[in-house]
Amino acid sequence: MVGQRKTVRISRRKAVASLLALGATSALLAARVRGERARPLPADRLRPPGALDAAAFLDACVRCGLCVRACPYDVLRLGDLGDLGDPREPAGAVPLGTPFFVARSAACRMCEDIPCVPACPTGALDHALDDIRDARMGTAGLSDPERCLSASGAAYCDSCVKACPIQGRAIRMQQGRTAQGGTIRPVVDAAHCTGCGLCEQACVLDGASAITVRARHAAPGSSAT
Repeated sequence: MVGQRKTVRISRRKAVASLLALGATSALLAARVRGERARPLPADRLRPPGALDAAAFLDACVRCGLCVRACPYDVLRLGDLGDLGDPREPAGAVPLGTPFFVARSAACRMCEDIPCVPACPTGALDHALDDIRDARMGTAGLSDPERCLSASGAAYCDSCVKACPIQGRAIRMQQGRTAQGGTIRPVVDAAHCTGCGLCEQACVLDGASAITVRARHAAPGSSAT
């Protein structure tokens, strides 16, 4: 009997300790989520197609990684401790375990069946999105016209236009003298741009692209790496 009572006391202590540890962990997780909601991602970290608005996405995303596994081109990745974003921005790291991609290194391939969306078990990626052309991951723009070969007049280049999956609607070459001395430049129609980033990835320049995608969650004035 004495041994049984001692076992019961120890079990109760372990149970209480476990509950306290669970409570502390839950509080830490809640504080972290609040911090993540208050700090938007850097402008070049793009969420997958169909992602809800930033706060709703973080509430719904359970960080299961199923969307990343469903991507046939290994474009999507999960935020980890090594992804610190742009050190010049207050946004900090991508929330751990949440999916994103960086267009310059691996743009969304615009799969017609959008496999990442139905893979999401919680609706953080909106299941109502059934046409990839309706996705709005961000908006492309000529962010560095002085380096753009066409806008600067250094050479004619339309690599970004050719890479666009929505030909003739999302991006086109526009004639007219530019401030940088060229006679033609790429112009984006935000109403049709999906933010896939294929134009950014296709830019022939070394290093940063002259045309970049600004994520839909980006705060005004934030910059991409």
